[in-house]
Amino acid sequence: MTPELSFEAALATSQTLLTGMAEQTLSADQIHEQVARLVQSETGARGFFVTYLTGLDWLEPPPASILQALVQSPEIVSELLVKNLAMATAMALTHRRHQDEGNAQGSDQVQRRTQALLQALALPLMQEKLQQLAQTIEQQTGAYQDFLERWGYDPEQKQAILQAIAQVGANA
Repeated sequence: MTPELSFEAALATSQTLLTGMAEQTLSADQIHEQVARLVQSETGARGFFVTYLTGLDWLEPPPASILQALVQSPEIVSELLVKNLAMATAMALTHRRHQDEGNAQGSDQVQRRTQALLQALALPLMQEKLQQLAQTIEQQTGAYQDFLERWGYDPEQKQAILQAIAQVGANA
């Protein structure tokens, strides 16, 4: 078994991967292999998603090689994408409250890209986790209560997260 990448190494590896994709120097098999290796660990997956969801080299729809690699680690990928959706949605509001439209648009972009991945992957586990997050918000208790409290989301942010979750379902 290969040792787990540090977050910094995962970021660097992901950036190299995305550059190779943009320059079309990697085959679909190479992309699949590298993404699958990254998402085997939470740290690697976090580094990949930070780079992929915020980068300039986003492809719409996401390439099959990436989607096929992501489904190989459904637990890690599902958890991170669901939390990413919540965090990007809440941060867009926070940035707008501080009249920081540039960063708000960056958060909006991450939200849209995360929604696109959630819809393209449509894993049953993802749907379950999205449902758990929505229920936790609505019932103020549940699987994601610690997560919501850790980030201190207020009622308006939680409502926006519920809307983002609903959009994933509506567009699936």
